[in-house]
Amino acid sequence: MLSTRKGLGLATLFAAMAAVAGCSSVSQNPNMPTGAAAYDIIPATVEAPTAYTIDPADTIAINVFGEPDLTFEKLRVDDAGYIQLPLVGQIKAAGQTPAEVSQKVAGLLGRKYLVDPQVTISVVEAAPRYVSVEGEVNKPGVYEIDYDTTLLSAIARAESPTDTAKLSEVIIFRTIDGQRMAGRFNLKDIRGGLIPDPIVMDRDVVMVGYSGTRAFWQNFLKAAPALNAFSLIATR
Repeated sequence: MLSTRKGLGLATLFAAMAAVAGCSSVSQNPNMPTGAAAYDIIPATVEAPTAYTIDPADTIAINVFGEPDLTFEKLRVDDAGYIQLPLVGQIKAAGQTPAEVSQKVAGLLGRKYLVDPQVTISVVEAAPRYVSVEGEVNKPGVYEIDYDTTLLSAIARAESPTDTAKLSEVIIFRTIDGQRMAGRFNLKDIRGGLIPDPIVMDRDVVMVGYSGTRAFWQNFLKAAPALNAFSLIATR
């Protein structure tokens, strides 16, 4: 009787664990780009800019020679990418180089207010850039990144994948021209040098998938001591 109950108990446990593994696995979207198509959306490398372009939340300095009232040591670019200046009003700064904005401000001042104004603009503090790392990592969260931060280094900042992570299902979400795009990558192949390690960019979201199969064996191994104890009791 004890042996029969033990068999039923094991069968029930295996069935429950298998159900959890099947229900908890992340379903793959067949339309999500993978392989070369994923790199078309999320390039392995990003071309270094020849000149710095101003971003929203950057802090810039504006100097108008001989005009202290129009000179600012620190002026923050708002979240929409604009700056506000006396006499000139609101000016779009984001997406342009400091030299381009300098020319624009000088042109506007020269139309009505100053003769041949000399304007110099520089970036004194670049806005921080962030990536969100979610899913099966040990420490999900939002992390500051540099221009050359890669997928591997972003996941490392989240203290690596968990034991139940599905390494073949790591997704990068990115907004391109106002449209939400995504590509799926195989972290194991990236680690092995078989495929490139893509660059992550500001406001990307990295999602590490969940492996039901790994979770199944993790749960089995955790339950193994209890099963052995039950086996000893049953055979006495």
